[in-house]
Amino acid sequence: MSSEASQPLTDFGPNEWLVEELYQKYLTDPNSVDKAWWNFFADYKPADSANGKGGGTATAKAQTEKAPAAPAPKKKATAAPAPKNTDDALQVNEERLRGAPARTATNMESSLTLPTATSVRAVPVKLLFDNRIVINNHLRRGRGGKVSFTHLIGYAMVKALKALPSMNHSYTEIDGKPGVAKPEHVNFGLAIDLQKPDGSRQLVVPSIKKSDEMDFNEFWSGYEDLVRKARNNKLGVPDFQGTTISLTNPGGIGTVHSVPRLMPGQGTILGVGAMEYPAEFQGASQDTLSELGISKVMTLTSTYDHRIIQGAQSGEFLRRIHQLLLGEDGFYDEIFNSLRIPYEPVRWVQDIHVNKATQLDKTTRVQELIHAYRVRGHLMADTNPLDHEQRKHPDLDVLEHGLTLWDLDREFPTGGFGGKQVMKLRDVLGCCATPTAARWVSSTCTSRARRSGSGSSRTSSASTRSSTVTSSCTSCTASTAPRRSRPSSRPSTSVRSASPWRAASR
Repeated sequence: MSSEASQPLTDFGPNEWLVEELYQKYLTDPNSVDKAWWNFFADYKPADSANGKGGGTATAKAQTEKAPAAPAPKKKATAAPAPKNTDDALQVNEERLRGAPARTATNMESSLTLPTATSVRAVPVKLLFDNRIVINNHLRRGRGGKVSFTHLIGYAMVKALKALPSMNHSYTEIDGKPGVAKPEHVNFGLAIDLQKPDGSRQLVVPSIKKSDEMDFNEFWSGYEDLVRKARNNKLGVPDFQGTTISLTNPGGIGTVHSVPRLMPGQGTILGVGAMEYPAEFQGASQDTLSELGISKVMTLTSTYDHRIIQGAQSGEFLRRIHQLLLGEDGFYDEIFNSLRIPYEPVRWVQDIHVNKATQLDKTTRVQELIHAYRVRGHLMADTNPLDHEQRKHPDLDVLEHGLTLWDLDREFPTGGFGGKQVMKLRDVLGCCATPTAARWVSSTCTSRARRSGSGSSRTSSASTRSSTVTSSCTSCTASTAPRRSRPSSRPSTSVRSASPWRAASR
C-alpha cells in the first residue's frame, strides 16, 4: 500500500467529501483527476468498504453458501400507508443526497460529537483599514498584488498562537483513554468557497504548512498559492492533510457573526464577521462619523473543543489577536519590513481633543505639517537602491504635529493647497508625497529659476526627469503659510515611492 493511501480518511477533516468525489471521477476517467492523486487512489478504499459495510460479492456469496438456511421471519402486521396528499400546496419532493452533499452531511453529524464552546470579541478595524491602504498603494506601484483583510487577520492569528500554543492542540484518544495531540507546527487551514459550473457551492479547507515559521511575505505567498490552486482545481493530497487550526471569513459576504462547526482533528476554528459601523451609527453621514471618530468594527469568534481548551484560553487568544491588529509588539512594523515598505505604519492612538482656548487648533497643525513637507520632504527620497531602509523624520510624522489616524478622513481648510480650499488630511499627505506633485514641483521651480535668471542649466535637466523632487516638497503650498526658506532649483535624488496615504485601493 502506498504511503499516501495509508493515511486514514479522517486526516482530510472537512475535505473528506472532496476525496470521495475525486475518487468517483478517477474511477470513471483517471485523466479527469490531477496526476498528484493517482498514487493515492491506486489502492484507495472508500470509507464504507474500509469499515466492512460494503464487502465484495464473492465473499458475500461464499458466506451465504456456508450459512444454514434461516427460518423465514414472521411477517409483522403493517399499518396501511397514509393516503397521499392531493393538495399541490403541500407536495414535497424528496431526493437522496449523494457525493459531496452526502459527505458534508456525514461530517456535520460527526461534528456533533465534539463538545464545543464559542468566545466572541468585537475589534475596531480603523487601523487595519489604514495600514492596508498604505500596503496596497506601495504594492500597486511596485511588485503588484493586493493584500486582503483576511491575509492580515490570518497572520495575526498565527502570531497569536505563539503566545497561546494550546489553541493549536486537538483532542485524541490513546489506548482508548482521553489525550491531547500537540502539533510541532501550525498548519493554517483556510476555508475557500468555490462555485461549481452548475451553480452549486463547495467548501474546501487546504492548509499552509509550517505557517508559524513564515514572515508575512511568505505567508501571503503561501495563501495566494493555495487559493490559486483551489480555483484551478489543482489541490493535491498534501494540501488537505494535517490541518491544525482553521479560519473562515463569512464576513466577506456580509455575515456579521458566525459560529462555524469544529471538525474532528482540530481544536479551534476562528470565524471573522463583516466590518461595519456599530448599528447605532449606521444612519450617520460619513462626515459625522469622521468627526466623532467612529471606527468600523468586526466580530471575531473562537469556537474550540472544550475537552482540551477552556474559555479563559479562548478569550485570551482573541484578546491577543485584538492587540496585534492594533499594532502592538511591532505587528505592522514586521509586515512592512517583510514587504520592504519604506514607510512607518500608521499607529493606533486615541483621538486628540484640542482646547481651542489654550492650544493650536488642528487646522493650524495641518498648515505646520504642510510646511514641514515643503522644507523636509526631500528626506523621504529613496537614496539607497541596493538595500531597504525605512525612511522617516520627526518633522514629517503626523503624531509629532498632534494629529492622529482619526484625522485622516477629516477635512481642513488649506487656503488653496493642491488647488482646493478644503481637503482631507489623507489627501493633503498624498499631495505632499506623490510623484505627480514631485514633477509639478520640479517644473514649477524650473520656471521660477528661469524667470529669475539663475540655475538654468541645472533646472533644465531637472524638468526632464519625471521622478525628481525639490527640497521644498510641493510648490502648491505657495498660497498657504509664509515661506521660511526659498525654494531651491537643485533636484534631490530620485523618488520611487508615491503617496502611501491615498485610499485608491480600498
